[in-house]
Amino acid sequence: MENRTDWVDYAKGIGILLVVYGHVARGLFNANIDMPTAFYHMVDSVVYSFHMPLFFFLSGLFFYRSFSKRGAKKLMFSKMDTIFYPYVLWSLLQGSIEAVLSNYTNGNVSFSDVFALLWEPRAQFWFLYALFFVFLVSSVVYSIGSKALGVGLFVVTVLLYVFASFLPNVTLINFLTQNLVFFFLGIIFTQYALDRFFKSGAALGVTLVLFAFIQWVYHGLWGMDYSQRGAESLIVAICSIAFVTSLSITLSKGSFGFLKTLGVASMSIYVMHILAGSGVRVVLTKGMGIESASVHLIVGMAVATLAPLVAHKIIEAFRIPFILSAPISRFFLPRDQ
Repeated sequence: MENRTDWVDYAKGIGILLVVYGHVARGLFNANIDMPTAFYHMVDSVVYSFHMPLFFFLSGLFFYRSFSKRGAKKLMFSKMDTIFYPYVLWSLLQGSIEAVLSNYTNGNVSFSDVFALLWEPRAQFWFLYALFFVFLVSSVVYSIGSKALGVGLFVVTVLLYVFASFLPNVTLINFLTQNLVFFFLGIIFTQYALDRFFKSGAALGVTLVLFAFIQWVYHGLWGMDYSQRGAESLIVAICSIAFVTSLSITLSKGSFGFLKTLGVASMSIYVMHILAGSGVRVVLTKGMGIESASVHLIVGMAVATLAPLVAHKIIEAFRIPFILSAPISRFFLPRDQ
């Protein structure tokens, strides 16, 4: 492939489709749309066992390169522009709409919930909140230590993940212990160029079999679900990430440009898809009287994916500012930085 990191956008495309599916399906289930309950719970748990760990892993891939180039201070201010700003903006926007329209949707959102965003993130925006602090912690750690500590730091985050139940039950601490491990996995993945082990057809076959087997053992044999965190769930997530990595590298060699397009637009889709998906569900149920889960799932996923994608293209084409980022760092950094 021309760009050895093209596969990352394919992985983001796969990940964002899983995010949209998960939220659309959960919205239908919570709205009491008739669905095969056992199948729904199984697929839901499989998806949630790895789709957000995947995004933390992908975010970690380019961390050290950015850290080395910019330094901790400039890197974190850039994340204020591109992560924390859209977190605040879209939390307020979506939350306010949900609060006003709470009588017509599944949620029972109040404005007090919305304005608690600085200490209690809600809805899908928890990811941006957690990711910002993951970048912050990682920047501090690497400012003190060195690149050579990568594997050691990964081992530390594994221990934090496995033994998180012994730590205080605080929202931010939970976010860090549950997700730092995948971010640091991404860091050492790049550091040691581990992508070279995932480029062959054999690698895809092996990781596919491993993915299917470990998910079957976890959900079928052991009867566990994604919410039961520990060594087992960590193994499931890492094996699943390995499969998506191999699949993405393989797809990046072919003609699957639309998947890459979704990956490039994944931030736009992430912050907008709930509003689009919830809106189409309300129209189908209350406006058209449609109760078919299949129709809801297909139409809901299509609209929740394509509407934000169109919005993303418009934002790009007309260079509309302050929708997905803002130059906050300009007010804090000297002009030569």
